[in-house]
Amino acid sequence: MELDRRNLLRGGLVAGGGAALGLLSGGTAGAAGRTGPALVRAGRPRATHGVQAGDVTARDAVVWTRSDRPARMLVEVSRRPDFRGAARFRGPVLTPDTDLTGKTFLRGLPAGEELHYRVRLADPDRHGVASEPVLGRLRTAPTRRRDVSFVWSGDLAGQGWGINPDLGGYRIFNAMAALDPDFFLCSGDLVYSDGPVQQSVALPDGRTWHNLVTPEKTKVAETLAEYRGQFRYNLEDANFRAFNARVPMLYQWDDHEVLNNWYPGEVIDRPGYTEKRADVLAARARRAMFEYTPIAVRARVGGRIFRKVSYGPLLDVFLLDMRTHKNPNSPGTETSGPGLLGAEQVAWLKRELRASRATWKIIANDLPLGLVVPDATEGKPNMEGVAQGDGGRPLGREREFADILSHAKKHRVRNMVWLTADVHYTAAHYYDPAKASFSDFDPFWEFVSGPLNAGAFGPNALDTTFGATLKFQQAPPHANTSPAEGYQFFGQVEIDAETETLTVTLRDMTGKPLHTQPLTPAP
Repeated sequence: MELDRRNLLRGGLVAGGGAALGLLSGGTAGAAGRTGPALVRAGRPRATHGVQAGDVTARDAVVWTRSDRPARMLVEVSRRPDFRGAARFRGPVLTPDTDLTGKTFLRGLPAGEELHYRVRLADPDRHGVASEPVLGRLRTAPTRRRDVSFVWSGDLAGQGWGINPDLGGYRIFNAMAALDPDFFLCSGDLVYSDGPVQQSVALPDGRTWHNLVTPEKTKVAETLAEYRGQFRYNLEDANFRAFNARVPMLYQWDDHEVLNNWYPGEVIDRPGYTEKRADVLAARARRAMFEYTPIAVRARVGGRIFRKVSYGPLLDVFLLDMRTHKNPNSPGTETSGPGLLGAEQVAWLKRELRASRATWKIIANDLPLGLVVPDATEGKPNMEGVAQGDGGRPLGREREFADILSHAKKHRVRNMVWLTADVHYTAAHYYDPAKASFSDFDPFWEFVSGPLNAGAFGPNALDTTFGATLKFQQAPPHANTSPAEGYQFFGQVEIDAETETLTVTLRDMTGKPLHTQPLTPAP
């Protein structure tokens, strides 16, 4: 059965296009590291870092690629792997202005289908000269009840642990791909822009960790070119590229896309930085992030990162942005003032939660709710996250979430599950109003999983303001445990279409299940 070519082509030609440029400057637009944007005319264009799909819904998707030279992006989509009856989408011309990256926005896709896509790069001046195709696959969201499965984690190439060819690179992506999920929820820290890597690192057991090193990964990122290089670095890993070609991504950012524990307006005083304004660094990082991830948000001025992605009648995913609107890190004892999300995002979340008719509401929070996450970068007893650590009435940023939770209870928003990464270990927390200092909310779960390939840490203290109780955790024996020792984690969520039961499984880097928690939906 062929795709509805008329609808597909109409959607593709109207919406097809590359990522728009964001506001900012800094760095060299044409710098591209090892696979730089050569303007050579010999030969054919070539995709340098594979393909990615993202923000897939029932009818829409984004497809991303990067070229080795200016080229027109062309995408074909079919139900069949031989691409018989394929619909064609004419994408943008990829230029050095976006570091030769680009996205094609696909519209009018058939719902609830496994689709094959392939990307070609055509020479804009020489008719018929095009690259070899690069293949990918995605599943569109259903409009009827269907089993849903996805994986989540975060934190890639942190604390100096980069791509180690001796150990097979980022092996955890193979374990996630083996589960054949509908999508991957990236919970932030997809890159460590503040985390240089060295060629070799001595391990406690006498072995040596060997990193692949690129020029941009030898120092902290400050220029636009260096921030772009952080994303290109991870795409050097064959496991990651293969995963991206099979599993679409829902992406949110956290702090390390810019630098550790940053907040708007911060003036930084940290080793290695000549640019002291966090806002300037964040603008450059934001542009690189929009250029290198398959996020459907347009990189215009004020383009919102927080958004809802609906994945059929059983699931809505709410992706929070806990960085752009964050107030300064402080001891967190204040009783008034802004918090992590900002007024606009809080109003949006309340409105969308009330309007959601999906059975399950997954809230992707890049900072955990109940874990105490301190910020020692300024030598003060500041708080980086939500929890204030005293277990008493809501203070500081806790007030924002107390408001959201009580609002959800008042409006009978059922079946919220919160998913996070950030702290570099895995855990399951149950929030029980009967054990809380603030009790105006319905019980809910929060699950933590990560890192993907970074130093392992934890466990963190658990604050009881919202009645958090520990049901499971696995953490490393010491701080900054290398990926060679294991303690890398991801989570899996499965929703059964018949029973509507949602099951969370916390897994190690090989895919071995560590903890399973089935949840029955409330009426």
